[in-house]
Amino acid sequence: MEASFWHQKWGKNEIAFHESEANPLLLKYFKELSLPKGSRVFLPLCGKTLDIPWLISNGYRVAGAELSKIAIEQLFAGLGVEPKISRVGEMDHYSAESIDIFVGDIFNLSAEILGPIDAIYDRAALVALPLEMRTRYTGHLTGISAKAPQLLICYEYDQNLVAGPPFSISNEEVKQHYAGIYNLTFIESRDVPGGLKGKCPAKENVWLLRND
Repeated sequence: MEASFWHQKWGKNEIAFHESEANPLLLKYFKELSLPKGSRVFLPLCGKTLDIPWLISNGYRVAGAELSKIAIEQLFAGLGVEPKISRVGEMDHYSAESIDIFVGDIFNLSAEILGPIDAIYDRAALVALPLEMRTRYTGHLTGISAKAPQLLICYEYDQNLVAGPPFSISNEEVKQHYAGIYNLTFIESRDVPGGLKGKCPAKENVWLLRND
């Protein structure tokens, strides 16, 4: 999927994927990661998600990666914070107290640029990528994070009925990407209210990925 697709979405404010509150599955299951306050949580392809202020308000530090500069400008405006902006490698680094967001292609984000993290929260990244990019993404993510534990949320539905994104990620595919790296725990599957985009039945599947 070309970067221009997402730049166009943000430029035209076509962001129905943006939720108006923190994700209820995050609120319900974040504790499963067993993170002490002050831990640093990485959100790949984060957009301006309201999951970020929730994490910060609950005492966690946030790192994120996002392609769209518009999204991150809106994120910081929503936080009421003026970021410090610098160039690091091929990424723009937006930083303030308890938050570091790297703007650009996530494949240009290295472990050195990202810095140490304690966990990954992936609600919007794996499902945003087409099949041909997902294996590259999962390998890159585990590499730059030193295989940090993950809370992973995926959609599952009949891909023949609705074109992604978000794309359908089967439980089998999750295992194909991650079973050789993590111990996988399937936590919950719930119906998406009204279906995906109001067009077809869908489920949200929640996984805990740990390497201990």
